[in-house]
Amino acid sequence: MAPYRSRSRVRAAGVAATVGFLGIAGFQAVLALGVPWGKAAWGGGAAELSAGLRIGSGVAVFIWTLAAAIVFQRSGLGDAHLRATLVKRATWILFGLILLGSLMNWASRSEVERYTWGPITLVMAVLCFIVARGAEPQDR
Repeated sequence: MAPYRSRSRVRAAGVAATVGFLGIAGFQAVLALGVPWGKAAWGGGAAELSAGLRIGSGVAVFIWTLAAAIVFQRSGLGDAHLRATLVKRATWILFGLILLGSLMNWASRSEVERYTWGPITLVMAVLCFIVARGAEPQDR
């Protein structure tokens, strides 16, 4: 097995990606609750998000938590009670979406998105790639 596919490397990437996705979910949760950190999200247009963007952040909490569960299970850290075929495909989809999101962050007019979220999402994409290439998840 190639070094990037070693079980310990996949598990380490899975831990980092799970923690990263939960961190992003937490960030979105505080935005949804009205903390004025909007300059670091949604294009950085305003410190305080509109009601619509706060609702979007609330939905994002669910999405990022699901992403954490997917990489958690795919990397063999535990069972998130998701179907193995879903987890396998979803990890590759996450990789592609996070990579696209990274490019969008790098292109943002918001300096926080460019210089903070750009690198963070690029690292998250690499972690998802490592997990996606890793060992097969256990079937349910």
